[in-house]
Amino acid sequence: MLFERAMKAALGRMFWLVALLVIGRSEAAQLALHDPAPPNVAPIELDAAERQWIRDHPEVTVASVQYPLYLFQDEHGHWSGLNNDVLRRISAMTGLQFVYQESFSTDQMLERLESGAADISTTLAMNDERKAFLDFSHAFGGAGWVFVGRESAPQVQSLEQLARRVLVLPARHALEDTIRRDYPSIELRSVKTYAEARALVESGEADATIENETGAQLYPSGRLKVGALVEGKWEADHLAVRKGQPELLSILNKALEAFPARELRAIRLKWLSGVVPVAVPTFWQRLAHWGCWGVLLLSAFGLLSLLWNRRLTAEVRQRCAVERHLSDQLAFQRALVDAMPDPLFVRDLQGRLILCNRSYEDALSVRFDQVQGRLLIEVDALPEATARLIHGEFMSQLRTRKTRFTKRQLLFKSGPREVYQWTVPFFSADGELRGLLGGWTDITQRRTESGCQCSL
Repeated sequence: MLFERAMKAALGRMFWLVALLVIGRSEAAQLALHDPAPPNVAPIELDAAERQWIRDHPEVTVASVQYPLYLFQDEHGHWSGLNNDVLRRISAMTGLQFVYQESFSTDQMLERLESGAADISTTLAMNDERKAFLDFSHAFGGAGWVFVGRESAPQVQSLEQLARRVLVLPARHALEDTIRRDYPSIELRSVKTYAEARALVESGEADATIENETGAQLYPSGRLKVGALVEGKWEADHLAVRKGQPELLSILNKALEAFPARELRAIRLKWLSGVVPVAVPTFWQRLAHWGCWGVLLLSAFGLLSLLWNRRLTAEVRQRCAVERHLSDQLAFQRALVDAMPDPLFVRDLQGRLILCNRSYEDALSVRFDQVQGRLLIEVDALPEATARLIHGEFMSQLRTRKTRFTKRQLLFKSGPREVYQWTVPFFSADGELRGLLGGWTDITQRRTESGCQCSL
């Protein structure tokens, strides 16, 4: 169920992003185009020079490039989008009449503004080069710059990551001069439009491009992916005005100052809902929201902690009881092994000693802590020839997995002795061979202790 809901949410978001252009070019554009002027719009107060300027300039030419959701032409060829709605509201407040003049690249739009063929633009970001021939109005919104790279490549996180790599930008991009100055190791390529830049990234001829956050989210082609925000770079929404028109700049600023904040939020929500966040909750709203969640989580955590502590307490008590029982069993087994009169030993699959009893220590004149984990041939407990013989028998027996009971004479450090030796393989509960268990009975000693003079 969770997987199905997640897939539905993801598919819904993909469908929404793909449909945004269609919506922007059809239904939303139709509404923006055919809606009458905003009702109850009171004209703003202008001084005599500003009113005279409007009379002398009945039309203001807007240099416009297609920038979906902000400014674009619908299927009927009419201009629409967020910035169009803002200009319509300013027109109703001031009496200015805006006429669009289409450009096909940022470079062409800047040339028209420089030459005087156009008066303003609504989609230009501010930088030092542009401030030389443009004035910028008050900001009325904005978005960040983001990296756009190939889907198959690691996500681009910073400009430093693009050192000695290819970054493609539309000619005279707002960040071009800054990048050339501060990041000379980046190989910068210029094209006419964002579409060309995205195509070069898709084809692998460039590693990344940089685009407005909103615009980047509109093109989920499957071969591109949006990376991190360009740190410290923010693209505020301004109206760019050709220098030499202070009256026009003043009129636009007065209109933006008088623009109702609620209406501006509604316009942005109309066009950017689902693409970029619009409404930012206040500090107290966020505090109250997270406070409620915090209390809920703390309560749930407290309840779970109480239940978990009770369970852990019961498990600890049970484990302590089991450990005491095991300790008692081990102590009993150790006492039982040490009480056996004959030497007893346990060796692992490599022949290393892992257990022995007191009789074994006494018979070989060793202590367990001296020989633990060592081979018989590694300790000076038996003559070398005897140690090698018995170790070889151990390893052969581990390979064959057969038991061995034999009466034989062995040479000890104290001299030759006749013994009854036994060794048996032992296995784990699942049938896996774990080592050898063995020991011997000293027949010579028993015969001496019993006073027997006969030969067996």
